[in-house]
Amino acid sequence: MKKGIYFVTGFPGFLSMNIVKELIHQDKASVIYLLHLEHLTEEAMEMTGSLKGNTEAELILLKGDITQPDLGINRERLQEVQESVEYVWHLAAIYDLAVHEDLAYKVNVEGTKQVNSFCQTLQHLKRYVYFSTAFVAGTRKGEILEDELIHPGDFHNFYERTKYEAEESVRELMGRLPITIIRPGIVKGNSETGETIKFDGPYFIMNMFKRLSFLPWIPVMGDGRALINIVPVEYVVKASIYLGHYECGSGKTYHITDPHPLTVREVYEQILWHMYKKQPSGRIPLSLSNWALGFRFVRRYLKVEREALDYLTFEGVFNCRTAQEDLKNSGIICPSLSSQMEKMVEFYLDHSTDEALHIKIN
Repeated sequence: MKKGIYFVTGFPGFLSMNIVKELIHQDKASVIYLLHLEHLTEEAMEMTGSLKGNTEAELILLKGDITQPDLGINRERLQEVQESVEYVWHLAAIYDLAVHEDLAYKVNVEGTKQVNSFCQTLQHLKRYVYFSTAFVAGTRKGEILEDELIHPGDFHNFYERTKYEAEESVRELMGRLPITIIRPGIVKGNSETGETIKFDGPYFIMNMFKRLSFLPWIPVMGDGRALINIVPVEYVVKASIYLGHYECGSGKTYHITDPHPLTVREVYEQILWHMYKKQPSGRIPLSLSNWALGFRFVRRYLKVEREALDYLTFEGVFNCRTAQEDLKNSGIICPSLSSQMEKMVEFYLDHSTDEALHIKIN
């Protein structure tokens, strides 16, 4: 099998790091260019140093910035990249739900437009894989299909809004470039080890439980009937790499989401049970929770972003039929969230005092 030449943005971030590890594991690459911000050079060097012993692929670090023309790559390297790269994996983005509008727009929208322009200069491009998010759906309700991008009327935060606009710009090139769009659900750590590099998403619930563990009872927030779509990182990575090379994947958008998501209450109950062998009791209206998290000292004490509450009442349902159909011969299956819960909680409890893993709450 001929190995490819790859260009990955967002290194050494959580998703890009895992994509690179899996490309190496599957022995798909002869060369991988790793675009990283200058202030992350030391971290990027450490990461590539740990990877080099496991691969014959050449790992080339490139200082750059997706918000700059030609992605801020120096001229000497730029021509080399343009003449050789076959696969682009664009993962660089601001993923923080509480991100300010200006920063989100600059990185997620303007940055993606720069990557789009860069891809159009590549002489041997075989696939451009863009990482969007299932939550470009914003405030939509009901079934959400993979082949549609419908403006929801409103968004929960600037992360969703700017990822929607970024995906729009990528979709405009679908007839001219071989593009695959990946829309993951809420990404958590590894399903088998529980390992993650940041406590966000479902980990906010654990933060809250840990802070409130002194109480004799812990209530449910809201009615808990909404479905919450959480997927382990290795499923997202393996499915994306398979679909990003799948011959019929060009021109398609895929929901890399759980085909059988749990309700918020089920997630809440299972996390609480694995943490403290307790069942929730009573209910707090989400309006009250939202009001309380409006105070910075409450957010910081509980280590919960206010914006995370929106996903406890999200009324959309992600149809992932296209992804499931195209993955059917791959052996790649999304494990049930219930089967991952014990390891997820175990890793959290073992590392909950490590401040480096916690999201900075504003």
